[in-house]
Amino acid sequence: KRLPGEREWEAAARAGHYGPSNRTLYIWGEEPTTEVSKEYANLWGEGDFPWENRGEDGWRATSPVKTFKPNTYGLYDMTGNVWEWVRGGKHKNRIVRGGSYVDSFDGSFNHAATLGARATLHGTTTTGNVGFRCVKSPRKRVEYHYVYEGEEGGGGAQLVMEDADGKRKYSQQNTGRYDDDDDDEFDEDIVHDPTKPRPDERRGRKKVVKPRTLNSDEL
Repeated sequence: KRLPGEREWEAAARAGHYGPSNRTLYIWGEEPTTEVSKEYANLWGEGDFPWENRGEDGWRATSPVKTFKPNTYGLYDMTGNVWEWVRGGKHKNRIVRGGSYVDSFDGSFNHAATLGARATLHGTTTTGNVGFRCVKSPRKRVEYHYVYEGEEGGGGAQLVMEDADGKRKYSQQNTGRYDDDDDDEFDEDIVHDPTKPRPDERRGRKKVVKPRTLNSDEL
C-alpha cells in the first residue's frame, strides 16, 4: 500500500469527468447548494465561519467513511471531510487534495471544495481536518531479455515479456546476431511449450531482467 500520486487521486476524484466538454465543478455536479451537497460531502454549509456551524449534513466535524454517497467509481469522501495527503512536494510543502469539513463551495472562506481543491502543508502537520487514503499497486509485469553468454553488454539481446501468469512472449530484435535457420523460433508472439527447452537454453543465452523504466515520478 502507498499514498496515491496526485494524478491518480485526480482521476479517482473526477471519476471519468475529463476534458473541456466533460468536466464538473463538484463531485455531485454543478449546483453549489447545501441542499444537494449534504448528500455527497461533509462541508461547512451556510453558517458564518468559524462561529456558526449549522450541521446541515448531520456533522459538525469529521464523519465516518461511507456516511455520504460515493462517486461513480464507488469512492467515498473524495471531497470534504478531511484533506488527503498525496505523493509529491517537498517536506515543507506536502500536497493535500479534496478539501475538508471547514471549507466552502466558492472559497468565500477557507478553500473552495471543488474537485480541483489543492493545498500544501508542512509534512509534520497534524490537525483534525487532515487525513489520507491508501492505494494498492497492481502486480507489475516483469520483462526480461536474453543475451549471448559473455556478451552482457546487450549485443544480440532479445526482449521477452512475461505476464502475471508467467507466460512469455518473445520479440525479434534487429541486431543481426541470429542465425537465419533459427529466426522462426523467435517470431513475435510465439508462446513456447514449457515442456521443451527454451530458445535461450538451446542457444546458450542468459536471461537478464530488463531494468524497469518509470514514466511518472508519482508511481
